[in-house]
Amino acid sequence: METEIQRMKELIPQLRQAAKAYYQESREIMSNFEYDKLYDELSALEAKTGIILSGSPTQQVGYQVLSELPKETHEEPMLSLDKTKSVEDLQQWLGSQKGLLSWKMDGLTVVLTYENGTLAKAVTRGNGEIGEVITPNARAFSNIPLTIAYKGQLIIRGEAVITYTDFERINEEIGDADAKYKNPRNLCSGSVRQLNSKITAERSVHFEAFALVKAEGVDFKNSRKEQFLWLKNQGFEVVHHEEVTAADLPDKVAWFAEQIEHNDIPSDGLVLLYDDIAYGDSLGRTAKFPRNAIAFKWQDEIRETTLSYIEWSPSRTGLINPVAVFEPVELEGTTVSRASVHNISIMEGLKLGVGDKITVYKANMIIPQIADNLTRSGVRDIPKICPVCGGATEIRQTNDVKSLYCTNPECQAKKIKSFTLFVSRDALNIDGLSEATLEKFIGAGFIHEYADIFHLSGHKEVITEMEGFGQKSYDNLISSIETASHTTLPRLIYGLGIAGIGLANAKMLCRHFNYDLDQMRHCNVEELTAVDGIGGVLAQAWVDYFASEKNNEVLDHLLQELHIEKEQTEENGTAFAGMTFVITGSVEHFANRKELQALIESKGGKATGSVTSKTTYLINNDTQSSSSKNKKAKELGIPILSEEDFLNLLQEKEKGEG
Repeated sequence: METEIQRMKELIPQLRQAAKAYYQESREIMSNFEYDKLYDELSALEAKTGIILSGSPTQQVGYQVLSELPKETHEEPMLSLDKTKSVEDLQQWLGSQKGLLSWKMDGLTVVLTYENGTLAKAVTRGNGEIGEVITPNARAFSNIPLTIAYKGQLIIRGEAVITYTDFERINEEIGDADAKYKNPRNLCSGSVRQLNSKITAERSVHFEAFALVKAEGVDFKNSRKEQFLWLKNQGFEVVHHEEVTAADLPDKVAWFAEQIEHNDIPSDGLVLLYDDIAYGDSLGRTAKFPRNAIAFKWQDEIRETTLSYIEWSPSRTGLINPVAVFEPVELEGTTVSRASVHNISIMEGLKLGVGDKITVYKANMIIPQIADNLTRSGVRDIPKICPVCGGATEIRQTNDVKSLYCTNPECQAKKIKSFTLFVSRDALNIDGLSEATLEKFIGAGFIHEYADIFHLSGHKEVITEMEGFGQKSYDNLISSIETASHTTLPRLIYGLGIAGIGLANAKMLCRHFNYDLDQMRHCNVEELTAVDGIGGVLAQAWVDYFASEKNNEVLDHLLQELHIEKEQTEENGTAFAGMTFVITGSVEHFANRKELQALIESKGGKATGSVTSKTTYLINNDTQSSSSKNKKAKELGIPILSEEDFLNLLQEKEKGEG
C-alpha cells in the first residue's frame, strides 16, 4: 500500500503541471499519449487502494480561469465524461438502449443562452463550476444565429472550434502564432477568450451544438435526436452524429475512423449518448462524470522503429525545436518518418538518443508523436551551433522547461519577416510560402538567402513528407515559384526590404533611372533626392543598403534566377507626371483602390497615403464628407475629386498630350 500511495504522490503533481501548461499556458510539456497513460495509472491506483489524495486530477474538472473576462457560475456544473478505448466497453455501456455517436470535438466548450429569441449570454466551461462571459465574442463567431424563432429561454452547450483549414490560414497571419499555438484547440481558446471581439471575428471561430440543456414548452418526444433536429431548424449547426445500437456500434466506430482524414473539425475521439432523455437523466452522475454519456478515445496504432537522428529546426524567436527523424513506418494508412519532440525537457524525459528503439503513434490519428523509448540511451549531441547561421546556441530554462536557443541576432531564421516580404503579393507574389512554411524551410536549412527559394525542388522528398504538405501542395508551390521568376524591377526592389522603400517609391525610382538597376545600385544621395518623393532619409537608407558587400552578393545570386520584365510606362503617357494623389473612401469605377493607384502610376503620377502640402489632388467620392482627409485637404486648399472628376481630368490631360 505504501508503494502505491508514494506513486500516486508522484503522479499527481506531474499530471497537474502538464494540464496547467496545456490548458492555461498554451504549451505542451508531455504528449497526450503520455498524459493519458499516467492518468490511467493514477485512476487504477486509486481504484485499487480506495484512496484519493487531495488535488488529484481525477477529481477535478478543469482549472480556474485566469483572464480579465467577467466570471459567472453555471446553473448546473459542467462535468467531463468518463472514457474508454474499448468498443466492447461502449457496447456494454449502451446495452439495449439506442444511442447517438458523434465526434468529441477538440475546442473550447461554450454555453449559449437565448432570451426571447435573441442571444443573451455566452459563457465558457471554465473549471466546470465557473466560466468566463464571452457574449460579445460569441456574437462574432462565424455561424451562430443571433436571433432564433423560439421565444422561450433556450440554453445549449456546444464546442467553439477552428477548422484545420482555417488554422493553417490564420496561424500564418498572426504575429508569432507558431510560438503560441501548437494546434487548433489552443488557437481557438486564445481567439474565444479575447478581450477584443474584433480579433475573435477575424479568426473564423465555428460553433457546433452538442447538448440541449433547456427549452421549456417543446416536446422532444423524449429523444436527444429530436433535440438535435429541432436545434438545426432553429439555425444551429449540430455535431455530426449517427444513430447506433450495441450491434452496429463496431461498424459505426470504424466509419468515424475512416472519416478522420476528411474531417476538418479537430476531434480527439467520439461521444456516445443515450437517445432516451429520461433514461439517461435517471442514471444521475458521479462527482466528476454524468452517466448519460461516455467518451471513446482512439486505441492508438503503435509501431516500433529506430531513431535515425534529431533534426534541430530554428524559428524566428531563436528557439531551436528538436524533431525526431526515424526509420519510416506505416501509421493509420500513411508513411511517417518524423515527429516533433518540442523541447529538451521532453527529450530528457524520454532519454532519447540516436539509435534508440522507439514506439510511435498518431495523436488523434493525425499528428505523429513518440509514445515511448524502449532502449533509453540518453540525450547527447545537443548542437553547440545553430544549424542555420552557425551562431552559438544556449540552453534556457523557463517554467521548468529546458529549450535550445540561437544567440545570434543576425540569424536568417530570425529574419523571417524579410523573407515574408520578399514573397508577398506586391513583391515576388509566391503563393504557398506562408510565414509558417518559410520558417519550416529556413529551419530545415533549405533557405539561407532569397535565391535558395528558386532551388526548393531539390528538397522535394523531405518537403512532401512535412506536416501540411503533400504532392499537390508541393506541385502548386513549385509552379508558383516558376511564375514568380518572371517579375518586374519595381517588385524586385520592393521585395528586397530596403528601409522605407515601398512599392510606389520603387516604381518612381525605376522610372527616374529608366529601369537601369546597375545605375541605381551605384547612385549617391544627391542623385536619389532628385527623384520625386525620395528625401534624405530614404536616400541614405538606399545608399547604405547597396554599400553592403553581402547585400550585393545576395542580389547578384538572385538576379541569376530571375527574368526581369521591363514595364513600358512610356507607352502609357505621362499625363500625371509630377502629380501626387491621395485616394480615400470606396471606389465605384475600379475593382479596388489598388487598381486606381496602378492607373495613376502608369500615367506617371504618384499615389500616397496621407494628405500633405505636396498633394495635388485628393480622390474621394464623398467630396462633402467631414473625414479627416477631407478636412486636411480643405485646410491646405487641395482640390477634392470624385472618381468622375478624376476620369474627366485624365481625359483632359491626355487630350493635351495629343
